[in-house]
Amino acid sequence: MSDTNAIYKDARDRMGKSIEALESNLGVLRTGRAHPGLLKKVMVEYFGSTMPLDQVASVNAPDARTLTVTPWDKGALAPIEKAIRDSDLGLNPNNKGDLIFISIPSLTEERRKEMVKNAKHYAEEARISIRNVRKQSLDEVKKLSDMGEDELKRAEGEVQKITDEYVKKVDEVFDRKEAEILG
Repeated sequence: MSDTNAIYKDARDRMGKSIEALESNLGVLRTGRAHPGLLKKVMVEYFGSTMPLDQVASVNAPDARTLTVTPWDKGALAPIEKAIRDSDLGLNPNNKGDLIFISIPSLTEERRKEMVKNAKHYAEEARISIRNVRKQSLDEVKKLSDMGEDELKRAEGEVQKITDEYVKKVDEVFDRKEAEILG
């Protein structure tokens, strides 16, 4: 029976990673409130290489409508400003000479609906990933040769129970983000 426990643990670990990926993807969706995670995926061309913004500057949210980006090297100001402007976030950075201010505009109804649509897409990707883990786990369970038919049904039921638990978590994470976007 310890073989099935290992399969269950592996399924939980891999399904948990799907939830983490979903939360990471949803974290960069703009909700109308300023938060440093908004710039998480911005890549900056600096000294001939491309690197994440957080490796060349610190990002802070002094209030709900403003982000400040303070580069560790003043020479990075222009590349950072360009990277933010060129990103698909629709932000307009304002270079103040030693740091960059970004005013976060209120989201239009159309933009909010687009954000919810993106969030739904990320949630569906997570559900698909979880179902793939379920399929792989069921295949592993069926490969166990020492199982009787009753044990097999019980193990399949347990894998389905774990799957349902993680799909419910995806729905909860999505519902929270949807309320945040629309709120």
